[in-house]
Amino acid sequence: MTTQQGNRFFFNVDWITILLYVALCTIGFVNIYASIFNGTEANEFSFAAKYGKQLIYIITGLVLGFSILLLDAKFFSVFSPIVYGITMLLLIAVLLVGRKVAGNQAWIPLGSFRLQPSELAKFGTALLLARYVSTFNPKFRDVKSIFFAAVIVGIPLFLIMLQPDTGSALVFLSFMFPLYREGLSGYFLLIFLGMIVLFIADFLIPAQILIPLILAIGGLFIYQNRRKHKVMISSIIVTVIAVGYLFLVKVAYDKILEPHQRTRIEILLGLKTDPKGAGYNVIQSKIAIGSGQLTGRGFLEGTQTKYGYVPEQSTDFIFSTIGEEWGFAGCFTVIALYIFMLLRIINLAERQRSTFSRVYGYCVASILFFHVFINIGMTIGIIPVIGIPLPFISYGGSSLWSFTVLLFIFLKLDSNRMGFI
Repeated sequence: MTTQQGNRFFFNVDWITILLYVALCTIGFVNIYASIFNGTEANEFSFAAKYGKQLIYIITGLVLGFSILLLDAKFFSVFSPIVYGITMLLLIAVLLVGRKVAGNQAWIPLGSFRLQPSELAKFGTALLLARYVSTFNPKFRDVKSIFFAAVIVGIPLFLIMLQPDTGSALVFLSFMFPLYREGLSGYFLLIFLGMIVLFIADFLIPAQILIPLILAIGGLFIYQNRRKHKVMISSIIVTVIAVGYLFLVKVAYDKILEPHQRTRIEILLGLKTDPKGAGYNVIQSKIAIGSGQLTGRGFLEGTQTKYGYVPEQSTDFIFSTIGEEWGFAGCFTVIALYIFMLLRIINLAERQRSTFSRVYGYCVASILFFHVFINIGMTIGIIPVIGIPLPFISYGGSSLWSFTVLLFIFLKLDSNRMGFI
């Protein structure tokens, strides 16, 4: 690399986003240490402990990230089908040779390290989706373009559901937002919202009331638009699909979801209480966060954290450690950093000259937003516990490296925005 190329590399990279990344990784390391500290272990540093391993993951993640910045930006567009194919093969491999942990066969053992292919599939899918949109320039107003995009997203979603890892699979629904930016009708977002509403209503309202209510509303729309044939036909189709969806929800709920997942949903909806079982994690997490009050109990002073009341506190429930030891101020700081990063990524995506870079940037923002919203939501009890990590903060090599690759690929694309067409 020449001096001129080195200077261009230094000035073109968005160092603000990299600083946000380092800040979040540092917060993660500090709170992972706090989450396993019980006040009795020795003070010396140990690479065998989770915090020691996480430091290794962070350092190797930085090396991986800066290595990505040294690659040619066009590499990611040209080789996106190969990257996607490799991640799909890994998703198939995990079904054959993977290790089952907590009911999910989602990890491939590699010595003392466990690789989680579903994490890698996120940036593989984002790359191919960006390649598809940039190559064919679909407007997402016809069935064909929507179908191909749905296949790209649907294959990894289906393979991950077979593990079964419902939480990771749901993340792939976030790809709807980049497609909306590229022309997908807002009706699809309304349909998605309607599916959530119907899903909840199916549990709270008896079927003998809910189904006639949907038929009555649908019938009213059909009658009012009886002279507008297209609208009338659309109303009939939506009504039939809505009723069919209610039956599918029941079948999926009984046949696909694991018993502990069904219990978590029922607890969230107030249909069941299980303070010593499935509801224990969330209850203890809310106690930990609430006890932090404004400024927190102090580093290593959280009783819920120190005495291990919150299970999975270094991974899925790491935010409860932040809440207890750093209080509202700490929670606000972490959320503010995430918001700043998301807005920064969206702003960078909008200034791209390349469609590939713009779509990929929106994919990155959507995946991170989904993870942050779901993870924090489940720790405070407003979303069912589905077990997905908090980006850059939760313990784990696969998740940290995949988020790092996801982010740094976009930073590379952005640094080359004047030359990438």
